[in-house]
Amino acid sequence: MNDLLNNKVKNIPQKPGVYQFLNDKGEIIYIGKAKNLRVRVRSYFQKNKYQTPKNQSMIKRIIDFEWIVVSSEVEALLTEANLIKENKPHYNINLKDDKSFPYIRITKEPYPRIFITREIIKDGSRYFGPYTDVNVLRRSLKAVYKIFPIRSCDFILDKETIESSKVDLCLDYHIKKCEGPCQNLVSQEKYIRMIKRVVSFLQGRTRETESYINNQMLKAANDTRYEDAATYRDQLHAIKNFKKKQRKVAADFDDRDVISLSRKDNMCISVIVRIRNGRIHSREKISMNISDETDADIVGIVITQFYLDSDFIPKVLNVSEIPTNREQLINWLKEKRNGNVSIRVPIKGDKAREVRLAEQNAKLLLGEWIINRTKRRELIPKMIHQLQEDLQLKIPPRRIEAFDISHLGGEDTVASMVSFIDGKSKKSEYRKYKIKGVNGIDDFAAIREVVFRRYKRLKDEKLTFPDLILIDGGKGQLNMAISALRELGLDYLLLIGLAKRLEEVFVPGNSDAQSIPKNSPGLILLRKIRDEAHRFAITYQKQKRNKKVQKSIFDNIKGMGPKRVQSLLKSFDGIKNIAGEKASDIATKANVPLNIAKEILLLAKQFQTKQKTK
Repeated sequence: MNDLLNNKVKNIPQKPGVYQFLNDKGEIIYIGKAKNLRVRVRSYFQKNKYQTPKNQSMIKRIIDFEWIVVSSEVEALLTEANLIKENKPHYNINLKDDKSFPYIRITKEPYPRIFITREIIKDGSRYFGPYTDVNVLRRSLKAVYKIFPIRSCDFILDKETIESSKVDLCLDYHIKKCEGPCQNLVSQEKYIRMIKRVVSFLQGRTRETESYINNQMLKAANDTRYEDAATYRDQLHAIKNFKKKQRKVAADFDDRDVISLSRKDNMCISVIVRIRNGRIHSREKISMNISDETDADIVGIVITQFYLDSDFIPKVLNVSEIPTNREQLINWLKEKRNGNVSIRVPIKGDKAREVRLAEQNAKLLLGEWIINRTKRRELIPKMIHQLQEDLQLKIPPRRIEAFDISHLGGEDTVASMVSFIDGKSKKSEYRKYKIKGVNGIDDFAAIREVVFRRYKRLKDEKLTFPDLILIDGGKGQLNMAISALRELGLDYLLLIGLAKRLEEVFVPGNSDAQSIPKNSPGLILLRKIRDEAHRFAITYQKQKRNKKVQKSIFDNIKGMGPKRVQSLLKSFDGIKNIAGEKASDIATKANVPLNIAKEILLLAKQFQTKQKTK
């Protein structure tokens, strides 16, 4: 540990909090929590202390660290979970499915709405989930809408909106799928009572809803409101059909979640089985890449991340392994649930069988993941493997992005970026760039600008980076591209240059070209990608030039405004076609007077003659 870090460690408070380790690029590489910040951070740098291989690798990269003091261990746990979810540090376990977890949201409004969302907004809304199986999620929401008359509109229904009758009744009201809160046909109190029954239903307590609807059906029948009674009957059928799809697993009716996992090498699957009213309500899975974490560490991380944004915490969590930070987790979950929570490993009986069931599911899902990953590897084309060998890369360059510059005598300078995945062009990801900060002929500066703009955006938006970046040019263009990446702190990205003259491949840090056979499938692929980037840049440059030329030659004709010029070019698809027409035909097709048509034809012919003499 250097003197700077040593002095900084001495000044850390001995209080609970969260610490963040940073690398030489200022990126957060690890986030942790501690009961005593100074003791925990100092332990990483003690020479006589055994460190796991992962920690040894991480410690070598720590240049600086930051810390946040919090009021308790529970708050430290929550802060750590939120920061990991937001920053996704390299050395923390990141749940691979986490970004796509959907929830059922019940909004905080006078007349709440219920819908699927992937975005958590801290505005008092309630969230049920997360759901990793979208089919279960949609089936649950479909049942809710079939059983309860919830409004499906997006209007904000407050007192003013309802009293002014700004919102009209829609079809849902007439087919008895909504009770018409927009026109004050149902009181807010009654609507909120219905929402409370929806909450119970989503928590798996269907018996309360069944009992209520059954009583309403009998009452409607006694009052000879047979149409209403039939509606309640249909709602009861919907509940029963929903329950049929939930497997009965236990004789008791306690709500609980069962958590188990299966791991192999650096791959791990955790399964969470939700049991409500003695039935399997849903089975969720989380996949993650791990290193040397213990099962106890992983279970703790899964619990923290899985329940972070959920509004329903069961009273019991039965797990395959007691998590490392069990007491902190229990205190946090108690506070979140506003009631007792226990985390335990059942030894025998039905609950132990449920844990084994979750473990069996985890093993099957892990096997499926391994098979799929193997298949994906087998699908990598041979030319990609050959390119990996030619360039001596650690991973196959499956995603390649290539850049080229085009201009005409230093004017209208543009750049292209083409994307290839597994050797095939991905045209939806092609990008065109107008070069803004370069005057005259300066391909080096243009390359630097476009590379900087492209990867600054990917970094800001946290999008996927390519496995390989290809620059059309030699050592000069390559050095400018490296300079742009270094400024962004992305100089670890793989970058090569392909010079046109001798088809030489240059890599950073090596003044000599790579010795790649001219008939290598890898080099042939690079040439193909380079040529596509060149074609795309040339096409864009010509489009800009033609647009500029076409606009200028017709602009000076009196009576030809921008709309008429646009209509003219659209009608004839370019100046070449105009030059071959008669003035009378131009006047008819372009809907312009004959005298203007004659001027158009004259200018088009003059332009065509100039083009032929070039």
